[in-house]
Amino acid sequence: MKKILVLLIVFLAFTACSKHERKKNIAITGIDSTLRPGDDFFKYVNGKWYDSVSIPSSQAGVGAYMFMNFPQRIRLRGILDSISQSKNPAGSIAQKVGDFYASGMDTVAIDKRGFEPIKPLLAKIEAINDLPSLMHFVVNEEKAGNSSIIAFGVSPDQKNSSMNIAEIYQTGIGLPDRDYYFKSDSSTVAIQKAYKKYLAALFQQTGSNAEVSKKNADLVYSIDKQIAVAHKTKVELRDVQANYNKIAVTDLVKRHSNIDWTTFLTKLGAKTDSINVSQPAYYDALNKLLKTIPINNWKIYLKANSLERYADDLSKPFVDATFEYTKVLSGQAVQKSRGEIMANAVDTYLGEALGELYVKKYFSEDAKKRMLTLVNNLQKAYGKRIDKLEWMSPVTKQKAKEKLFAITKKIGYPDKWRDYSNVNIARDTYFENMVSAATAAYQFQLAKLGKLVDKSEWYTTPPTVTAYNNPTANEIVFPAGILQAPYFDNDADDALNYGGIGMVIGHEITHTFDDQGAQYDKDGNLKNWWTKEDYAQFKSRIQQVINLYSTYTVLGDLHINGAMTVGENTADIAGIAVAYDAFKMTDQGKGNTKIDGFTPDQRFFISIAKIWRVKMKDEFLRLWINNNPHSPPNWRVNGPLMNTTPFYDAFNVKSGDKMYLPEKDRITIW
Repeated sequence: MKKILVLLIVFLAFTACSKHERKKNIAITGIDSTLRPGDDFFKYVNGKWYDSVSIPSSQAGVGAYMFMNFPQRIRLRGILDSISQSKNPAGSIAQKVGDFYASGMDTVAIDKRGFEPIKPLLAKIEAINDLPSLMHFVVNEEKAGNSSIIAFGVSPDQKNSSMNIAEIYQTGIGLPDRDYYFKSDSSTVAIQKAYKKYLAALFQQTGSNAEVSKKNADLVYSIDKQIAVAHKTKVELRDVQANYNKIAVTDLVKRHSNIDWTTFLTKLGAKTDSINVSQPAYYDALNKLLKTIPINNWKIYLKANSLERYADDLSKPFVDATFEYTKVLSGQAVQKSRGEIMANAVDTYLGEALGELYVKKYFSEDAKKRMLTLVNNLQKAYGKRIDKLEWMSPVTKQKAKEKLFAITKKIGYPDKWRDYSNVNIARDTYFENMVSAATAAYQFQLAKLGKLVDKSEWYTTPPTVTAYNNPTANEIVFPAGILQAPYFDNDADDALNYGGIGMVIGHEITHTFDDQGAQYDKDGNLKNWWTKEDYAQFKSRIQQVINLYSTYTVLGDLHINGAMTVGENTADIAGIAVAYDAFKMTDQGKGNTKIDGFTPDQRFFISIAKIWRVKMKDEFLRLWINNNPHSPPNWRVNGPLMNTTPFYDAFNVKSGDKMYLPEKDRITIW
């Protein structure tokens, strides 16, 4: 569900000792009673749905979780269709949002322009004749949201979380991850070929013949691969200590003579005397490659990078070329509708403006109030679990609880909305609108450099179906988009809400104490607060999670990467445990009254299975396993439940059932 990417996506809610009166009976349907719950609980709850549902041809999957963003975009399109057809005051949010959408919906005008919008950009690349002019181009495009070989950002200082500092990250490759350049299995080779074909198609659309285009694509791929050698793996990137390398600019200038950091930062407008170089090996390698790779080859690489960046914003042949590559990556059968594409684009470039319109129409303040109560109560339940931990000393327990109750909770939407007054939007220039919004986004980030962190800032938009934990702010965030069924229903009984959004809340709180989050103190600083003995105990339990999930497979014999997914798996295991404890504090949880033939505990666990009800294309599942820090949906159900003893009691899971683990082997961290 990282911050951004790593930002991949998780969720919320809870009501301890709730007196909320159930307004309607939410029926549980689709259970496959021919299956034993303890053999495959995901299939027991979702199997009938899974076997009967069809994945929309324009999507790579269907169901809950990230795929709920598909119907969300339909909702957003309804707002956008309406507002784009209205007369709105010039400069207003409605005008900017409506005209941006309208400009992108005018595919006749976009197709007529062909690749004319990027001709000036390609001409600038062609004019490059030495290293200084190459870096001049790189820095100017960075300011317009077109990163190539340097990825610059502004973020809280990991060791002084109240201040914003400059950061640079590894970048520069076109495939999803560095490992795609070095694997030789058939599915990866197919993706490599599709990527080269995509590059060649982009070159052809700008006038190169087939032979030259193929040659250029091969050259770009070769440079990509040289860059990928210096990239850290996704597992290595989980080491937050190793990603903190605050270096004086004067030292970087000496270290990277070919990059010329002084000029780069000056042209960026970034006044700073130090930078956090998240992955130093990448920039050390880049400094050498800038000399060993000929300038003319770099020009071809930069053309490819720019074409990839803007292909979806150009005419139909460019969009089609991108889709042909996407098909191989994700298995998506046909292109998304233009309306869905533009709903996503508006959310990307004017997200809080669109979000302001969304919450007015779709978000209930009653739901926000109830959610805040739920989160607060879940914190209390978590505190009780910490008190009962046998492996943790009293002094560390106290520190953990201080951190727990210092968490900031953000629900629904920001307290203040972002100002888009410096974004220029015209109804007939989609490409220029997009560049203006991207340039404004860069200026928004740059303005934070060297200043105190704005603790009110959000890193996702309100309509997005997701949730996240931000360790440098010690905060958990639940946008309005996730506050709907199957995760949350203000009228549902507690069992469904605790099993649904309750697990998500517990999951997000646990990120405060997962393998990465546990290294930050209550103020969001990368600072040890553990005793040596307690941290060793914690690490041993984290290793148990890695070992267990590494045994799980999908698509035959493709294994989950236990080390890459350990943070999310830890959060799933503990998230269910704390949500269950909180549920048992409610009147329904204390009782045993059946609804539709299911006990309260059974409804709780069934709800957990339903929030991960997802079906996806095999290609997308393979992409997921290789890149997503979350386990696939079926293992987000079966994996943590195998370690949850109350689940065994609720469904009479016994030795011999496929999900059975001896009690001594069940993992408890929090």
